[in-house]
Amino acid sequence: MTRPTPTRRHAIADDLRNQISTGRLKAGERLPSEAQLAARYRVSTPTLRNALALLQGEGLIEKIHGSGNYVRHPLRRILYVGGGCAPAAQTPTEWDLHTTVRTTQLRAHGHLTALLKVSPRSPLTEILCLSHEGESPHSLARIYVPGDLAPAGIPGEVLVARLADMRPPLAEVQEKASARLPTEEEATVLRISSTLAVLAITRIATDTTGRVVEAALLVLPGDRADAVFTIRHPVDVRRAEA
Repeated sequence: MTRPTPTRRHAIADDLRNQISTGRLKAGERLPSEAQLAARYRVSTPTLRNALALLQGEGLIEKIHGSGNYVRHPLRRILYVGGGCAPAAQTPTEWDLHTTVRTTQLRAHGHLTALLKVSPRSPLTEILCLSHEGESPHSLARIYVPGDLAPAGIPGEVLVARLADMRPPLAEVQEKASARLPTEEEATVLRISSTLAVLAITRIATDTTGRVVEAALLVLPGDRADAVFTIRHPVDVRRAEA
């Protein structure tokens, strides 16, 4: 059985992939401009961009708007551990990982009213968390909290650290994980291809009165994210001692 002839975009992607794997193109190095690459491979610009999109989807290169395409440093894996008290992706502590936090006071609207089960225009606090490894964006989280549980004036980093202490005891945490394509904003912020699937996790925390006290929307690039959910069953002491 004969193998199909590779298309031009796959042939270009194969050549660039080989240059990256052999070290001819090094991590952090800027690729020639798209016009230069198109001329070198004797293809149209759309065909060249399709080839680059394949490598972007594999996490080998990243496109920085206004700057160009760069060979990406080896990707670190993100591990999201479900069922915990903090809506955050976990990574080894030795990584050079830092998070920028921005808080915004807003009014509930659209899907937020359904997520938090509040009336339209109810006061909310949005906490936007963007983690970085060096200069590369790593993961994105938007946390929404009723206004009375996250008063204005508290610095974002302090607020994130104090959320668990400020809210009532939790009765239930519901997490929904799904794969989808990123929005245009997410692709730009995370510097990923719009064709790369992301792991989107919606986490709703409810207190003992049934009130939603926190809704977190996490977006993890699919080329570096894993999620683990563990269910612990109660042990029957009598059976264990038998």
